[in-house]
Amino acid sequence: MSDREVTHPLRVFDIIAVLFVAFLLISNIAATKLIALDFGFLPTALIFDGGAILFPLTYVLGDVLSEVYGFRRARRVIVLGFAVSVLASAIFWLVQVAPPGPGYENQAAFEAVLGFVPRIVAASLAGYLVGQLLNSWVLVWIKRTWGEERLWVRLIGSTLVGEAVDTVVFCTIAFYGVITGADFLNYVLVGYVYKVSVEVLMLPVTYPVIGWVKRLEGRPTRHADLRRVSA
Repeated sequence: MSDREVTHPLRVFDIIAVLFVAFLLISNIAATKLIALDFGFLPTALIFDGGAILFPLTYVLGDVLSEVYGFRRARRVIVLGFAVSVLASAIFWLVQVAPPGPGYENQAAFEAVLGFVPRIVAASLAGYLVGQLLNSWVLVWIKRTWGEERLWVRLIGSTLVGEAVDTVVFCTIAFYGVITGADFLNYVLVGYVYKVSVEVLMLPVTYPVIGWVKRLEGRPTRHADLRRVSA
């Protein structure tokens, strides 16, 4: 089946779009902190940023948008998310440079955390905009080429491509120079493997969610394909 856009009134598109934008904003702020987990049995600690906790779910939501609503609407939500991220970054900068009021003693802490957000947003704009659009395009391309079946191939294939571009570009712009050498390589590899693993592990959830949204929006579903992954 071709990638036809949903044209009738949409029932849950706005909810998915709001969640996508919210998860992106939260991740951009959480990403200002680097985290190192030392499990003892590994030769080195695993390094990642705080945005990695929630950020992979934006890819899951991106898959739902692309699979159900098509590339055009998915692209609009992706661009809207980054427009809001740029606005948030500008507001944080304006608040940072504004003179602190009487009794406010946390200016240095504010600058240390939220003052780093513009660099994170720049990294997101360069990495995630390209990565998410590529993720959406690959998913739709596979669907057009092989049809509605094998949804898991579309979800995993698009993630492998999109997350690779996203992770390398984001990590380089956001933290290269802050961490370098083996630590930076650790950060990139851990981030990529973690993000891809989360989406793969989320497949048993993503499948029924896509099926549920398709039914709400009046789109056909491949029940046999859904059962194959859910089993």
